[in-house]
Amino acid sequence: MLLGLDIGGTHTDVVAIGKDGIAASAKVVTNHDDLLASVTGALERVFSAIDVAAVDRINLSTTLSTNAIVERTTEEVGVIVSAGPGVDPQAHAVGNRYYAIAGSIDHRGTEVLPPAEGEIQKAVRHCLKNGVKVFAAVSKFSTRNPAHENRIRDIIQGNADFTTVGHELSGALNFPRRVSTAYFNSAVWRIFNRFADAIESGVAAHGIAPAINILKADGGTMPLAVARRIPVESILSGPAASVMGIVALCDIVEDAVVLDIGGTTTDIAIFADGAPLVEDGIELDERATLVRALKTRSIGIGGDSILAVSGTSVTAGPERRGPSMADGGSAPTLIDAFNVKKLAAYGDTAASEKGVRALAKKSGRSPEDLAGAAIDYAMRAIKEASDAMVRAINEKPVYTVHEVLEGKTIVPKRLYVMGGPARAFSDALAKRFGLPITVPEQYAVANAVGAALTHATMDIELFADTERGVMLIPFLNVNERVSGSYTLEHAKKDAQARLADHLAGLGVKSAECASEIIEAASFNMVGGWSTTGRNIRVKCQVKPGIVKGYRVG
Repeated sequence: MLLGLDIGGTHTDVVAIGKDGIAASAKVVTNHDDLLASVTGALERVFSAIDVAAVDRINLSTTLSTNAIVERTTEEVGVIVSAGPGVDPQAHAVGNRYYAIAGSIDHRGTEVLPPAEGEIQKAVRHCLKNGVKVFAAVSKFSTRNPAHENRIRDIIQGNADFTTVGHELSGALNFPRRVSTAYFNSAVWRIFNRFADAIESGVAAHGIAPAINILKADGGTMPLAVARRIPVESILSGPAASVMGIVALCDIVEDAVVLDIGGTTTDIAIFADGAPLVEDGIELDERATLVRALKTRSIGIGGDSILAVSGTSVTAGPERRGPSMADGGSAPTLIDAFNVKKLAAYGDTAASEKGVRALAKKSGRSPEDLAGAAIDYAMRAIKEASDAMVRAINEKPVYTVHEVLEGKTIVPKRLYVMGGPARAFSDALAKRFGLPITVPEQYAVANAVGAALTHATMDIELFADTERGVMLIPFLNVNERVSGSYTLEHAKKDAQARLADHLAGLGVKSAECASEIIEAASFNMVGGWSTTGRNIRVKCQVKPGIVKGYRVG
């Protein structure tokens, strides 16, 4: 049995899925002051309805790391970088403890200038004096030779609680993005690991030891043990669960708009020919990173969005002060407006009517008129945000989880809606978008369904320089000798074999980790009048997808 748990901004959802379908589900209010209580409360409800011993795997999605970055409650990080000539490291400074030290490695991985160990030691002492306990180490060409990053980590070791080294995050040659990614990875490390500790303790208390994974931003999962080291990959796992949930529940074959409507926000995703879109490097706090993610956008419109009146204008959101009045709240929200318009019959409809009537009286409107204006405002905001997203996507090549669609122009043909308020919103959305609409049967817990059924993803990059006789896989810390006869075909086989072995070692089933080569290149290196070797690069990945053999319809 598979268990999916989605910790959202308003609710925490959990589902247990067996071969015959959903065995149990639960939805509880998310307690932001005690996320563990939300998790354990949801788990208790589901565990009481199933054979707990039958749970093989638990997949989690959470907004914890994302919220910490947005709210700027992350931990201070000591960032130590070496760039060498050709780039000004100060142009990419991040955080309040950023130190550029002497030392460089060239584009082939050859050391030009050893790292200035005295400068590293001085930076570490300064950080420790100011209470810094987590670090990030980044050198410009570490993906060709990680020696400088490893040396920085060695010097820090024993004085810090954790150090991120850039080459273990990505093989991409993008120094500024690697600096930002390493910084954010360390900034959320402690927050994420405390959460992981609590999850593991809570599960162990039930006397079971299932595999525990966390959703990644790219729509796949990774073992919790791996996420403890690279928690930055769990950022935006909530929207990723939304996308994978609709993939699991609906057979999408066309261009489409997907909406996940929560209590606080609506997450928007666009599909091209039935496939979710991806972006190679998302921005976090206005800084570009190397975190690959499903392409989504969030706006402040949800079921609990507060209604407000200014002159003749009626708005909804982005503020949320708590639940709707229908659910015991103190101020009218969008859900209350839907109740008044008889488009929903959620909770205490009399309380909804009372709250909207009081607000309408202040504005000189009838309750029905005010409720209708609020709904129109919200639907228009969602439609405009979706249209803007489609326009932006159509201005550049379309990247899906499957392939690059050159020259593709997206024209949405259908609207898919999920989330707690999905049924209430559906008619108004269909009218505003002018599209046929699908609301899956399990719309209220679609995120948790997506989390439960998502399989592992991972990508690695292999580099080989036959003149120097070296082969590197930075993410796996592989650094081996190869002969001058090493070819591109050898590299492809090595990349796929090493990735499969790594995933198998993490407990990922072989049926879920079939990989493919997505990039492969080999360039001759010439010295004098002859070829001296080959520079080889291979990128291999396991694509996001849904575990087969489970019925959820």
